Amino acid sequence: MVSARTPTATGPVDSTASLCALHDNGNCRSCPQLATPAPAQLRRKQTRIAALLADGANPVPAFAWQPAVASAPTRFRNKAKMVVSGTAAAPILGVLGPNGRGVDLRNCPLHAAQIQAALPVLARTITALGLTPYDVSARRGELKHVLLTASPDEDLMVRFVLRTHRHIEDLRAALPGLRRALPTLAVLSANIQPVHQAIIEGPEEIVLTEDDRLLMRLQLPIEAQGAPGAPGTVAPRPRTLELPLYLPTRSFFQTNTAIAEQLYATARRWVDAVPGSAGEPQRVWDLFCGVGGFALTLAAPERRVLGVEVSAAAIDGARAAARLMKLPEELVRFEAADASVLDPGAGAPPDLLVVNPPRRGIGAELAARIEASGVERVLYSSCNPVSLARDLAGMPSLQVHRAQLFDMFPHTDHAEVLLDLHRDRSI
Repeated sequence: MVSARTPTATGPVDSTASLCALHDNGNCRSCPQLATPAPAQLRRKQTRIAALLADGANPVPAFAWQPAVASAPTRFRNKAKMVVSGTAAAPILGVLGPNGRGVDLRNCPLHAAQIQAALPVLARTITALGLTPYDVSARRGELKHVLLTASPDEDLMVRFVLRTHRHIEDLRAALPGLRRALPTLAVLSANIQPVHQAIIEGPEEIVLTEDDRLLMRLQLPIEAQGAPGAPGTVAPRPRTLELPLYLPTRSFFQTNTAIAEQLYATARRWVDAVPGSAGEPQRVWDLFCGVGGFALTLAAPERRVLGVEVSAAAIDGARAAARLMKLPEELVRFEAADASVLDPGAGAPPDLLVVNPPRRGIGAELAARIEASGVERVLYSSCNPVSLARDLAGMPSLQVHRAQLFDMFPHTDHAEVLLDLHRDRSI
């Protein structure tokens, strides 16, 4: 079995064929590339994304690409979004198949081990509490989803998505028993989603535990700074930066913990490689910062970092993580605001802009403001190369110096791409 935290930067793991019977018999279509060996998957993905980004109005040159970062083929998913179907006596936790019937994914080989171990316990809880699964075609039933997130320390966040408040007290009463069965259960909540729509979560969250957020303690492989081999010195050794991130119940975090660690560590190395002006701290803005992954990774005495995110809960988590890291506010601070409407050119532009938008990208208006702002350098982390190509076209004077693909989603066509853009004053 491959651990969810197995280092994968040295290359892909061999053949992934026949990992999952549900894929082989066509009952689950979540991993369309599963039968293709992992190295071939990654080569195809790199080729396809490089070709797509080479054809745009602001192309990514071939020489900019660094070797892709591969993932472990199994046990890499730190979260599970399980549709609940069947009956309360025999619940099915997984997805709805092509025929609309439930497909049980309790043995999915992609889930972290602690998630797989928790799913039978949660199925028994559903039965014990009489939580009737929601019937999509009949539009009746109570329990829609069970959402799980696992931390690197094997702590769990479990969320029941319900239509009404009817079973809140039942869940509260079940908490002691759940904790005996799941000793690492850190957060338990109920999300209320009353409408018949293809929207997983509703706006109301009822937290049933003392803790309302999950601590994700990442370990980033950061290279030590220094001058290797300088006379009278010892060559610096690689070191690890601990990055603790707090996840509120309704917040985003990367699906693949090990690849997220590589992504953040690479951003830190790229930024450290181009120091700012002597004596002047670099001003860094992290737009769409979420729970603060990039901002907290880049925090250093030589930088002043501002993280901006529309979710107030995510910002609260980022601030709590900064306190845990003992980072003073003059080094890194966070503000709850709509990053898409900010103007980096209003006043003195930051020295470095980090953007990590959702799949839709930053959009034409923000791209135009960044282009006009005079910002010298942008780190762009994208989960959608199509919207990335559009955004690059809107910033023609920012040229890609480095690019790297991170296989955040093995066995699919999706990937995370990190770009390092520098302003070309001749354009």
